[in-house]
Amino acid sequence: MSIQDAIAKASAKPAGKRPYSFTPEVERVLAITLAVSAELAVTRQRLDTVERLLAAKGVVAQDEIDNFVPSETDHAERGLWNQEYVARIFRIIQQEAEAVEAAVANERSSEELHEELETEKA
Repeated sequence: MSIQDAIAKASAKPAGKRPYSFTPEVERVLAITLAVSAELAVTRQRLDTVERLLAAKGVVAQDEIDNFVPSETDHAERGLWNQEYVARIFRIIQQEAEAVEAAVANERSSEELHEELETEKA
């Protein structure tokens, strides 16, 4: 299995109930922490690559990067990226909320239960 296949498989949504080795709360914090750590590691590696390439080609100096002031468009694009990032980080909480919503959607209302009991009595 290639590393790309392993990464794709690891990010797939699991089928069935999520197994927990610790308490659900600890698992949630651990999943979030690991997601943030992975994102940070990839970002740092890519940023280092870009900065080294730019410096090697004489395109931009380190002080220009350090003193960069983003435009309004830059801010808007970064804001969208931040929202997507937070969604990835808190994916475990979203999946758990979806599971609860699905379970609630499958539950019968008290009126339905009452009608069923009345039908059984008759």
